[in-house]
Amino acid sequence: MIDLDILIKYNGYIKDFDKNQVIITECEEPKFYYQIVHGKVKMNNYNQEGKEFIQAIFSDGESFGEPPIFAGFNYPANAIALVQSSILLICKEDFFKLLENESECCFRVLQALSSRLYYKSIMAPEISSNDSEKRILTLLYYIKSQQDNDKELQIDLTRQQIADMTGLRVETVIRSIKEIEHKQQLRIERGKLYI
Repeated sequence: MIDLDILIKYNGYIKDFDKNQVIITECEEPKFYYQIVHGKVKMNNYNQEGKEFIQAIFSDGESFGEPPIFAGFNYPANAIALVQSSILLICKEDFFKLLENESECCFRVLQALSSRLYYKSIMAPEISSNDSEKRILTLLYYIKSQQDNDKELQIDLTRQQIADMTGLRVETVIRSIKEIEHKQQLRIERGKLYI
């Protein structure tokens, strides 16, 4: 998203996180801007019964956790490395200076935040729906819309992650994906989903 050289110019530094290492804890005060150099991070929280809900999954070049920096509230979710990850951190004061001085970077951050807000707005009605196939397709089509071409896309999510992102049980996701494939709205090859 933001060029690493620019982030380093504003005192950014790279930190490595092990698989399953917590990067941000829910209710923690925001102090840094985070951008993934290499790796994969999920933002999640748990309901009162302890069921995980994955807010989003981020990968190479993407940032995460910005809204609390701007709004001045504590993090509403955790951020956890899904794989060994290298993440660039920059303290929020330096990040604000960067945004003041680098208008193109500011525009990219606004684009990313707007895209996430759009995702939340299309997923919210689906999560309240009982139509599991529609929930899954909404998620998959959104992921596909983030690529710059119309080529078939391999969805790099497990069935469990899809369940955690749509509020469904994994058994329901497995059954629904088979139905969606039967309707030829996606393709399954060697257990991988293509849309």
